[in-house]
This record gives sequence, structure tokens and C-alpha cells, in this order.
Amino acid sequence: MFSSTTYRGVNTGLLIFLILTGTTLECGPGRGAGRRKRPGKLIPLVFKQHVPNVSENTLGASGVAEGRITRNDPKFKQLVRNENPHIIFKDEEGNGSDRIMSKRCKDKLNTLAVRVMNTWPGVKLLVTEAWDEEGHHAKDSLHYEGRAVDITTSDRDRTKYGMLSRLAVEAGFDWVYYESRGHIHCSVKSESSAAIKIGGCFSGTGSVTTETEGQIPISELKVGQKVLSMTNEGKLDFSEVISFLDRDEMRHGVFYKLVTVERTITLTEKHLIYTSNINNSAIDSYKAIYADRVQIGQYVLIAEHLALKPSKIIDIRIIKQKGVFAPLTTQGTIIVDGVAASCYAVVNSINIAHSVFAPVRALHSLSKYISVLSWTFSDTSPTNGVHWYADLLYNIGTLLLNKDMLYVA
Repeated sequence: MFSSTTYRGVNTGLLIFLILTGTTLECGPGRGAGRRKRPGKLIPLVFKQHVPNVSENTLGASGVAEGRITRNDPKFKQLVRNENPHIIFKDEEGNGSDRIMSKRCKDKLNTLAVRVMNTWPGVKLLVTEAWDEEGHHAKDSLHYEGRAVDITTSDRDRTKYGMLSRLAVEAGFDWVYYESRGHIHCSVKSESSAAIKIGGCFSGTGSVTTETEGQIPISELKVGQKVLSMTNEGKLDFSEVISFLDRDEMRHGVFYKLVTVERTITLTEKHLIYTSNINNSAIDSYKAIYADRVQIGQYVLIAEHLALKPSKIIDIRIIKQKGVFAPLTTQGTIIVDGVAASCYAVVNSINIAHSVFAPVRALHSLSKYISVLSWTFSDTSPTNGVHWYADLLYNIGTLLLNKDMLYVA
């Protein structure tokens, strides 16, 4: 168990994070984790309107379909049951499938349930369809992955459906469609989306350079190894890997493939990478921005002959690949596929992101001297999943965003 002092240190780090980030924490193309600006009056959606105004299966909405999940599929274990007593589940099939969904979908649905009750006292949210295992939807429907729900209100009052659609948008669903006179369709990004958790990922095809073994696949990188990184002064040096913010060899993800004249790096949309608008190797001219904001013609820093030099981006592609890896170094930077990148994502400030994870670096240092802490950082072959601290930050941010849940008895 951690000592009370350790917990105070972690809580202090969380408090600093939540105070400093304000509106800088962004989750995908939607809202950030800062204080939400509540409009004076919510405007209902009109029939056949969808928000955002793009296709459901695009990066700007819920993203591409990743494949049907059956009860025998290993991915089925990642789905959860929603037992919220404030939601009515129609369950026409009689097998409880309407309660089965992804964790992100469950979180958004629970938030919406609160908004429905606060807007219309005595009325509950009604789910008519969630996970589909019987093939009732189109081939690439997100219902097959537990990422989509069809909803109405318990009183089936169609005059409420426009506002219900708006409440679903406010609850954080990644795509909301006033689809028919009988229901509203809502969907979310997959759990593998980098926009979901604190951290960001490199593709499983990436490679890194270690101090002792030279160049190795990022999938073989272990905690405790020293890997080529970039210092604050823009120099190359080896920095210790203290943890993985996320790691999953089997998970598929959507990545941005940035192609330069000499190198190619593949990373998720909200991962930070150093870019400049001018052909200059001076570190002061480079700024860390999200991968999805990088433009052709900009420059990134690449490692060559024990030094960093600029390399011009000539192409940008959006691809889907297997394996997601987010190593965290003490320096907060890493050279992947010969290109300098940050270890951080989602928070659009390198300084804030590095400060937020100061407790992780501190615990790692203490673990070398205090045996009771060693279990957290001594695993040189980390298991798949999101790091507990990153997950904690995300969940606390989500809780604060959804603090109107506290009004429900």
C-alpha cells in the first residue's frame, strides 16, 4: 500500500494538473477537460441533423469500424454491462444485449441519463438498441462493437427528441444523429482512440534506439532501458523508460503517418510532435503540436550522425495499424523512427504535461530505494493497458466534467 505521504503527493499533482490545464486539455475533436462553457439556451437538433456535421465513420466523429465483436471474441471481455437504474433498457431480444456496450459508451450514456432527468423530471432515458449480436444493422455498424446506442425518452414524447439529441451532444457522444421519428442514434470513438485517454501512442511498427542494444522495435522496449531522446537544449541523449502510459500489442488504432524526405513516423492524432515552419535546427524555432495539425511543408527534427537536423514533411496519410505503444521517459521525449517526438499527448502544452507526470517520475525514483513501491515500476515486461495514473487523471477529469451528476439523489 502507498503511504499517506505518497497519496498526498499524487493528489497534489492532480490538483496542479486540473488547475493549470484549464481549457488546454482536449479529447479528440470534441470538448476539452477544462471548465465547460454552458450555453444560455440549448438549441434542439432538427430532424435528420447530425453533430458533428461529418460522416459517423470519420476521425472527426466516432471513427472507423474496427470489426464485429461476438461473445466468443476476446474483445467481448472489454465490453461492460450498464446497470444504471436511471436508464430503461428495452431488451427486445431478452438476452441483455441492450445493456452491453463499450466503457466510453456507458460513461456518456450515464451522463445523458442525468441530463434527461434534470431536464424532464419524472422522465427517464430509454435505450432501444445497443450492442447487436444478431446482425440487424448494416455491415460496418458500430452497434456490432458496442459503440452505438439508439435512444428515446421513457414517455416516447417525440416533441422531446430534438432536445434529447442536443443533450446527447452535451453529454459527450462523439456523433449524434436525429435519425428517425422513433429514435436518436448516438455513437462513440473506440477505446483504442488516442483521444480517449491521457497519453498517446506510436504504432507497433515503430522503432527506437536503446543505449545497450541499438535499434529495436518499440514493441520490445522495456521499462528500465535507456532510449535515445531529445534534451531541453535540442541535443541527443539517452533517457530511461520509466513506464508505459499505454501499451497494447493487439489493439488496432488510427494513426497519422508523417512522411519526410528522409524519415517516416506514425503516431496518433493527438500525440505531440516537434515542428517548425522554417528550415532551422534551432530548438527555439520548434513547437510541439498535435499530429493532426501538422501540415505538409513544415519541418520536424530527425536524428542523424549523433545530431538533430530539420527534415521537411512531404506527405501525410491516415492509416489503421495494429499495436499501440506510449513509452514515458524521464526526459519526456523520445526518438521514434529517427524523428523527435514528445512522450505526451492530449494536453497541448509540453510544460504542463511534463509537470502533470512529475509524481510518476518521483515514484519511480523512490521505488529504487523503497521496496514497498518497487512493485509499481519493477515490471520490465509491462502488461497491456493504460497506466493507472493516466487512467486516474482521465477519470477525475471526466468526473469534474460531469459534476452535474451530483444533483441526482
